Amino acid sequence: MNGPQDLGGQMGFGPVNPENDEPIFHADWEKHALGVTLCAGALGKWTLDESRHARETLHPADYYSSSYYEIWIKALEKLLLRHGCVTADELSEGHALTEVAKPERVLAADRVPAAMAAGSPCDRPVDTRPLYAAGDRVRARNIHPHGHTRLPRYVRGKTGTVEAVNGAYVFPDTNAYGGGEQPQWLYTVVFSGDELWGGYGDAKLTVSVDAWESFLEPA
Repeated sequence: MNGPQDLGGQMGFGPVNPENDEPIFHADWEKHALGVTLCAGALGKWTLDESRHARETLHPADYYSSSYYEIWIKALEKLLLRHGCVTADELSEGHALTEVAKPERVLAADRVPAAMAAGSPCDRPVDTRPLYAAGDRVRARNIHPHGHTRLPRYVRGKTGTVEAVNGAYVFPDTNAYGGGEQPQWLYTVVFSGDELWGGYGDAKLTVSVDAWESFLEPA
C-alpha cells in the first residue's frame, strides 16, 4: 500500500542525521516495547508481515508524530484487538477484566536467547525455476495495491538490472493477511539514480532493491 511508511525518494522530511554512538534504546520503555511485541508475536496469532501491515495502516498523522517504538506499540494494540487477545476496555484500564484461556504458545523467559538466536527464517523451497538471471533487464511493475506490499513506490514502472538471484522466500503481500506464504523467487535489482528521479537524479548513484518475482516483468 502507498502508506505513510513508504518514504523512499520523498521530499520535505529533512535530512537523515545518524547519531554518533547511538544507543540501542533511548529510554527504558523502548526495551519493554520490543520485548512485549516479540513475546506477543510468539503467540502465533499473526505473521511478521501482518505486524508490518498493522504499522503501515496507522493514520499518517499518527504515524509521523510517533517515535519508532510508539509505532510498534500502537500496531501491537491493533493486532491484540483484532485477534481477540484483549478488549478495548482492557487496553484502557491497563489490566485484564475477564479470565481467558491460556495461550497455546508462550515464549518463556528462559527460551528467549535461543529463540532470538534461531530467528524466523523465511526462505522456502519452490518447484519452479527463476524467470530471471543476473544481468537481465527488468521493469518493476506499476502496482498500487490496497494491502501490504514490499515493492517500494519509487521504483514502480522503473527499469533496472538483476544483480542476484537470492533464492525463494515467503511472499509478504499474501502472508500479511491470511493468503498463505505462497513463496516465490527473490531478486536483487539495481536501478540508476537518473532512472528513478530523471534529470534530478545522480546517474552515478545506484539503488538496490530486493524484489519478488511477481513484482517484475521483462524490460
